[in-house]
Amino acid sequence: MFHLQDDHALMGIYCFYGFSVITLLFAVIGGFGVWKEKKWALIVFAVGMILGCLFFIFLEISLPFAQKEMELSLKNNYLSMLPLSNVSESELSEFNHTQSEFRCCGITSHEDWENNIPESCQCDIDSSDDCIDTYGPMHNDSGLNVLDVKPIRIFAKPCIQALIQFEMRYFSTLLGIMLAKTLLWILSVGLCIAILCQLNKKVETPNVVYSREAKAGNYDILSDAQEPSLKTE
Repeated sequence: MFHLQDDHALMGIYCFYGFSVITLLFAVIGGFGVWKEKKWALIVFAVGMILGCLFFIFLEISLPFAQKEMELSLKNNYLSMLPLSNVSESELSEFNHTQSEFRCCGITSHEDWENNIPESCQCDIDSSDDCIDTYGPMHNDSGLNVLDVKPIRIFAKPCIQALIQFEMRYFSTLLGIMLAKTLLWILSVGLCIAILCQLNKKVETPNVVYSREAKAGNYDILSDAQEPSLKTE
């Protein structure tokens, strides 16, 4: 179950790569439209960006409502691991590292270890964390039980809340990336629409064609109009 963290991280990376490839594809189409002044390419770019913005806005509105359900699902996944004394060696090593990092013990409490408390739960005497005293055998790094009649100081805080908060950080990061991409896409849509408007307003200059059959009769009017003024002078 501890591989959920890596699985969620990989899923987020794959989604990010997928959206990046789509963004790059539309960017190439839009750049081609600007370079060659092709309206169809700009229209395809604008439509694709608008659809992408609508999809991101839908996700950003719906995902926060699913946050509680995601937290409940994560909690149930971790609770299904109980008791911790039955986990595999690899999961035990990962969870010992988790307990040392988050300074906690057990999933819901230290009793999840069924009196086989590992050394990763032990807190120092001068520790500022909330610690409690308990009795029972402890596991050393080699996995052997170490009997001790003295009270053992262990972390009082369970790990489940810290694990859920750690998982939800990926969720918050994904929402932030989606919001940034949405704003960027909205800006690109506005620029594309502005370019399309400029292309529609472009004045077409008629081509001047030389013809040997051109007549000078039209210019006689101008010359006749200038003769009276010359005579008066």
